[in-house]
Amino acid sequence: MATTKQLSLVEVARALGVDYRGDGSCLLSGIAPLSSAGPGQLSFLANRKYAAALASSEASAVILPPSLADDFQGYCLFSDDPYLMFARASALFDPLERPRAGIHPSAVVMSDDIHPSASIGANCVVETGAVIGEGTVLAPGTVVGADSRIGCNCYLHANVTLYHGVVLGDEVNIHSGTVIGGDGFGFAPSADGWVKIHQLGGVRIGNRVEIGANCCIDRGALDDTVIEDGVIMDDQIMIAHNVVVGAGTAMAGCCQVAGSAVIGKRCTLAGNVGVVGHITICDGVHVTARTMVTRSIKVPGSYSSGTPMMDSGQWRKSAARFSKLDELHRRVVALERQVKNQQQEDG
Repeated sequence: MATTKQLSLVEVARALGVDYRGDGSCLLSGIAPLSSAGPGQLSFLANRKYAAALASSEASAVILPPSLADDFQGYCLFSDDPYLMFARASALFDPLERPRAGIHPSAVVMSDDIHPSASIGANCVVETGAVIGEGTVLAPGTVVGADSRIGCNCYLHANVTLYHGVVLGDEVNIHSGTVIGGDGFGFAPSADGWVKIHQLGGVRIGNRVEIGANCCIDRGALDDTVIEDGVIMDDQIMIAHNVVVGAGTAMAGCCQVAGSAVIGKRCTLAGNVGVVGHITICDGVHVTARTMVTRSIKVPGSYSSGTPMMDSGQWRKSAARFSKLDELHRRVVALERQVKNQQQEDG
């Protein structure tokens, strides 16, 4: 069982590289929202509209902007970006402890290229030719296929599966149930039924990538599927073969990207976005939830599709009219033409 971490106010301030006010020896053992934080906990004020909650908060210390310090008499840490500091502080109190180095007796390891500082958990399988880098953790039940390479300080949680020929960079964090390197969905039709196209590419994942639980990233048909540096993915995301996801892009839960689509750098895809195959999304695009991207996007900005929630009765009426939109468009065009002709005749 993980032990509760305790850090003094001055230790937290030094770790975050920020100034503080108050008793530096004050002990902190966790983080909580302003409304529920109690003694011994650190909180944060990221949105100024919640500033009124400062007065009633029982947190032992609060991360807040210097401009609000005069309105708060308690202990505090100063930051112009309290939410970012909260994110960094969360690492200080994370109860997950990296297991000690070594190979569990129940693991099946057929590779001789495991760094001595790596940790291979119970019932893991590491196949021939695989490389496991310095400080990397394979939690119980994880499988690493033949000739796959994992960089330094990665963490693969329980029951992650890497097929053969998968490459991970450094500091990659993959959550349970995710499968990387499965075959892409490639079949050729024939008179006798579908003929499988064997997927001969691999998957390349960059540095500092976070992949949530139960995701699937398929290997390429010929070239590799590529996830670039700093990409973050939520749970239950599907990446098809030969997709490229640019550096720093973020994808929320249940997004699906079809084969050979290219997503640019620093894009954000909200929940359940679908992207059709063989299109390109440029850098700096935001796609709102449940949007279906059916063509390439060449200009940065925010894009949406679908219908917003409304009263069920109103929605049914609107849905009944959707099929008439083309007819209505044609009628409007015809009327505009008539008006234009009439204006020309009236001269």
